[in-house]
Amino acid sequence: MILTFRMSLDAIEAACHYALTAAGATAANAASVARSTRLAEQDGIRSHGLLYVPIYASHLRSGKVDGAAVPTVSQPRPGAVTVDAATGFAHPAIDAGWDAFMQAVRDNGVAVLTVSNSYNCGVLGHHAERIAMHGFLGLCTTHAPASIAPPGGRRPVIGTNPFAVAVPDGKGAAAFVIDQSASAIAKSEILLRAREGRAIEPGWAIDSEGRPTTDAKEALDGAMLPAGGYKGFGAGLMVELLASCLSGAVLSKDASAFSGDAGGPPRTGQCFIAFDPAAFSGHFQSQVEALMAAINVQEGARLPGSRRAEARRMTQRDGVSVDASLLSRIAAMT
Repeated sequence: MILTFRMSLDAIEAACHYALTAAGATAANAASVARSTRLAEQDGIRSHGLLYVPIYASHLRSGKVDGAAVPTVSQPRPGAVTVDAATGFAHPAIDAGWDAFMQAVRDNGVAVLTVSNSYNCGVLGHHAERIAMHGFLGLCTTHAPASIAPPGGRRPVIGTNPFAVAVPDGKGAAAFVIDQSASAIAKSEILLRAREGRAIEPGWAIDSEGRPTTDAKEALDGAMLPAGGYKGFGAGLMVELLASCLSGAVLSKDASAFSGDAGGPPRTGQCFIAFDPAAFSGHFQSQVEALMAAINVQEGARLPGSRRAEARRMTQRDGVSVDASLLSRIAAMT
C-alpha cells in the first residue's frame, strides 16, 4: 500500500520554495519555479510537479543550474526582447523579460521574447496561457537536450521540443491551449516509468541499436520516436530553429541532459511569440468561438487541454494527493 498525503496547492508551492532555497536558490528565483510547480500539480501534470523538485535541488547543488543567477534583459528592436538566463532557471529569466515583452506586443501588434543560456521551463502551455491572459494569441517553443533521432537514424539530434499555443477568450483567460511535443510522449513520462520499473508503450522509443523497445531504461539509452514519423520530426526541427538557433542557445545535440548532474549547465533556450488579434482582424474572437463550437457540438470530441482543465477544477477543490516517499525525498534534500 502506498502512503499518500493530501496537500493544498499553497502547501505544495511552499514546500518547493523551501526546498529550492535550502539547496541554494535565491528567494526570488525559487518563487518563480515554485509557482510553476504549483501550476503543474494543479493541472495533474505530475512529471513537472513535485516529482521534479529533488532534481532541481540536486542540480542547484551540483552547479548544473545557478540558483543565484541574475538574468540580463535587452531589447535590440521594438518587437524583439532577449534575455540571457545566465545558466539559471528559465522561469525567473522569463519573468525578467515579461513586462517588456507584453509592452512590445501592445506597441507593435506582434513581439518575440527569446531566452538563452537557460534550463527546463516546466509546462510550456502555462507560459502560452499567461500570454492569452493578456488578451494575446501566444505561440511558445522550447527545446531540450537531444533525445529524438531523425527518421531512418538512431542517433538523437533534437529534443522532445514542444510547442504550445494559447488562444485568448476575450475575458482575461485562455479559451483553450494546445501543448504538445515532437515526440510520441514526453521524455519525463519515460523517466517516471524508468524510476517506477514500468514498461513504456510500443512506438515510444528505440534502443541504442535502433530496435523498438518497451523497456524504459533501454529507451533512455537509445532514442525517442517522433510523433507522426517524419512530420513530428519536422515540427521538432521547427522548434529547434526558434528556441535554439534564433535565441542563440546551444543546439539540442550539444546540450547536457536535464536528468543527472553531469555535463554542466544545459544552456538551452526558449522562444515565445505573441500576437495582438486587434492589430490584424476585428473578427478573431468570433472566428475562435465558431471554431470551438464546431468541435464541441460533436459528441465525443473535445478541445485540446480539456483534461488539464478538468484536473485543475478538481485540485483547486480537493487539493493534491502526494506520495509520502516523494515528500521524504524532498525533505532529505533540505
